Amino acid sequence: MTVVGVSLKMYFGHARTTAWCRAVRRIADEHEAVTDGRASLFVLPTFVSIPAALEILSPVVAVGAQDLATRDSGAYTGEVSGAELAELGCTLAEVGHAERKRLQGETPETVGAKTAAALRNGLTPLLCVGEPEQGSPDAAVRACVDQLEAALRPADEAGLGGAVTLAYEPEWAIGRREPAPPSFVRDVARGLREHLDSLPGRAGSRIVYGGSAGPGLLTELGSAVDGLFLGRFAHDPTALRSILDEVNKLWRT
Repeated sequence: MTVVGVSLKMYFGHARTTAWCRAVRRIADEHEAVTDGRASLFVLPTFVSIPAALEILSPVVAVGAQDLATRDSGAYTGEVSGAELAELGCTLAEVGHAERKRLQGETPETVGAKTAAALRNGLTPLLCVGEPEQGSPDAAVRACVDQLEAALRPADEAGLGGAVTLAYEPEWAIGRREPAPPSFVRDVARGLREHLDSLPGRAGSRIVYGGSAGPGLLTELGSAVDGLFLGRFAHDPTALRSILDEVNKLWRT
């Protein structure tokens, strides 16, 4: 099954988010890539729009959060816990995005604590990894593996198993007009998959590509990744439809 996910970041207000979710639900209800089980969709709205998104999209489209707290409850003003997200019906939580590292100063220790918090509460961590500067695929794999191991260390120490979805997002490609070269992504994804498949207790883990991902890229990446993690290129729901068309073509070849 091909995974197609979208983070809305903070681009939309609540009214536009709900309208977008309704359009996506209509697409999911009628597109054979979804109805025949070839594709699974997930959406990450802002915290305030999660309940409405769940009402509109569930159970056809999974809903998750763009962040979560390191703790499950307590005097943590402004935080949202994995326990509460799971209670609402979320099934995944994004962890470690480059923007949060840059703008909120998240450290590897913070990312590890949030990864453990997601797994502790039955949420699949959508764990973002990526190298800051463009170099060789081997160097990218080494950088991403280091980030992955640091993120999983607290969970491993606590005995928290479970699958993760690894979002490979080279930082140098985020926000650009074009994604990283497909051949480069394929090489990095192969190295990441080899490492991910070797980890005990992480069976069922998947790799998706983000970083200026959009229509047409999935066809070029093929089976090297399990899907795409989209941002601004999915603001128009018809772009999501075209990517689902690509899923159908890939499954038929």
